Amino acid sequence: MSVYTELFSLFILVCLSAFLSCAEISLASARRSRLNVLADDGDRRARLVLDLQEHPGQFFSAIQIGTNALALLGGVVGEAAFSPFFKWCLSFVFTPEQIHGVDFVISFVLATLLFVIFADLLPKRLAVAKPEETAMTVVRPTFVMIKLLRPLVFVLEKFSDALMRSLGFSTKRQDTITSEDILASVGAATAAGVLAPQEEAVIQNVFDLESRLVPSAMTPRENIVFFTLDDPEEEVRVKISSVPYNRFLICDKDLDHIIGYVDSMHILRQVLNNKPISFKEPGVVQTCPFIPDSLTLSEVLDVFQRSRADFAVILNEYALVVGVITINDVMSTVMGELVVNADELQIVEREDGTWLVDGSTPIDDLEHALDIDEFPEDTTYETVAGFMMYMLRKIPKRTDKVVWAGYTFEVIDVDNNKIDQILVTRNKRPAPVADAEEPAKAD
Repeated sequence: MSVYTELFSLFILVCLSAFLSCAEISLASARRSRLNVLADDGDRRARLVLDLQEHPGQFFSAIQIGTNALALLGGVVGEAAFSPFFKWCLSFVFTPEQIHGVDFVISFVLATLLFVIFADLLPKRLAVAKPEETAMTVVRPTFVMIKLLRPLVFVLEKFSDALMRSLGFSTKRQDTITSEDILASVGAATAAGVLAPQEEAVIQNVFDLESRLVPSAMTPRENIVFFTLDDPEEEVRVKISSVPYNRFLICDKDLDHIIGYVDSMHILRQVLNNKPISFKEPGVVQTCPFIPDSLTLSEVLDVFQRSRADFAVILNEYALVVGVITINDVMSTVMGELVVNADELQIVEREDGTWLVDGSTPIDDLEHALDIDEFPEDTTYETVAGFMMYMLRKIPKRTDKVVWAGYTFEVIDVDNNKIDQILVTRNKRPAPVADAEEPAKAD
């Protein structure tokens, strides 16, 4: 065999090995989600790739047979092609006794480098850049190779499947996708400019519905506007004109004895028909669903869907009303700042790098805003005010402070024992442990 024939044979072996490297990495790393979309669009090659991924034993067996066979042949052919040339070059410097074996080592190293660079590293990097496109290009030849090597593939597949089962692993590919995986993909898409930051925030808020409880989005008890059956018409008119609500609870004497709710449209209809405003007429007061305060927002959506309602009253374990929630409240939680006016923001960052935080701000929102992993025992409270009370172990007063996760939380406004506003300041050095301070003395 001439030198040119040997070099051409080595070139063919490198190309075949490069093909197997591309097939191995692309078929293994191709995303099933993308392949499913292509298969649904009618691409038969994508369906073939999915079939191979479902039974990876045949594929990997055929690839390993081919790769190892080509590597052995490459070493033999490479040594035969390069050894005479290096022997001739070294003969000008060394004696034949000194050259013995050196030409073989140099030829072996050169052939190995050719295979490593052009038959392994480069093809795999190209395949990783576009795994789905590469996988669909090589899938048909790969099926042909599996058929040609079927006897060996069958034996190796059965042997490897037996070993996998003995180790307690499944022989089929199992793709499990968690919410963390999806959020990581969303974050990567935002970093690449595919998604806007606002869109990323909306997607994150959707996943938060599974963990956020009803109190984080409800209208609290103290802000509920309600009527009793005996309220005079003038008082009803004043309340309706002073608040932007379109649903009002109707109660018997007090808020904990709810009869139902009335829509502002019914009241408007009575006014337009020159009738006195009355809640005792049939059909005016409608029943409303009651839900416990332990539900998540995701479960609230399920309740709304089953009951065909978009408004519910929230009760605690003592059957006392703690708030009301509407479908708009849940959607506002999802949309975040996209649908909230500047005047309604509960967390406001100031020019000096501090934050003014409303006491009723859900603790989850503050975690996102300050990039805090978690607050201590955050299952025992829902709001920033609850966090301050938990840490201080008392009813907070102005200038009370709590240090946590590198931030100082200071109460700056209290109204009838209710925390209205908290000032949050980033510390120069994060504090390792929580620390609660007593209020400073008044001047």
